[in-house]
Amino acid sequence: MTEPTTHQLSRPGVTLTYDVRGDVADATPDRPVLVLVGSPMGAAGFTTLASHFTDRPVVTYDPRGVERSVKDEPASESTPEEHADDIAAIIDALGVEHVDLMGSSGGAVNGLALVARHPGRVRTLVAHEPPAVVNLPDAEWALAANDDIGATYQKEGMGPAMAKFIALVMQQGEITPAYLEQPAPDPAMFGLPAEDDGDRTDALLGQNNRSCVRLVPDVEAIRASGTRVVVARGVESGEQLAARSAGAVAALLGQEAVSFPSDHGGFLGGEYGQQGDPDAFASRLREVLDGA
Repeated sequence: MTEPTTHQLSRPGVTLTYDVRGDVADATPDRPVLVLVGSPMGAAGFTTLASHFTDRPVVTYDPRGVERSVKDEPASESTPEEHADDIAAIIDALGVEHVDLMGSSGGAVNGLALVARHPGRVRTLVAHEPPAVVNLPDAEWALAANDDIGATYQKEGMGPAMAKFIALVMQQGEITPAYLEQPAPDPAMFGLPAEDDGDRTDALLGQNNRSCVRLVPDVEAIRASGTRVVVARGVESGEQLAARSAGAVAALLGQEAVSFPSDHGGFLGGEYGQQGDPDAFASRLREVLDGA
């Protein structure tokens, strides 16, 4: 596969960095540019998945505040709306009318915001496990648990907060008041430090987690956008928070979430030390993009 070329784009409060594989001029109506986005995961997480799509240009990027896209105010919160406008600006910079987009996790949330705010820019959006937990029946308690993670980060630092985050996203089934009364997990259980290093710029805990989970999709705008939206969940995710949120978002849009191989990180091929089932994930993504 062609080595990616790296580009930068100035945006309010940040200089975005994005990578282009292939020649954008080779995009066709049936094979438009494919944009792969995560949040707070950066472009590097899509290296394996991108390698499966040599028949079209592929674009990945580091969201604001992530890796190479350094914000002017690193500790400031980023919102799905800001991310959506950033992605739209990258599409504009590519000089194409529209793209296909696969967003995973926070990238799926940002993709939903993009379709609502910038109609006509996305042909097909595959929203893979958007953790928009505000749409769940147990949203009150899920949001309370999430807010506790943010408070723990500000008070105690990354290790204790990330331990709570991992425990929450791995929880199977509804979040109840009893969940909030559990003892805090030991960071050492997850190989995390208990000491506070004083940093408060973590892309997940400090910048994106609070706003990401609170996105309520603008259903009317999404339906009017002309974009085909497919909400997806991993077959191995069970009733974890992001998978349940995918089901809730799909229901709001009048559909059922479609199944994708593996779990929340199913497209990963060893990036960040995580291994999904990228071959099967890519095959399923191709089917969905082709209308299956």
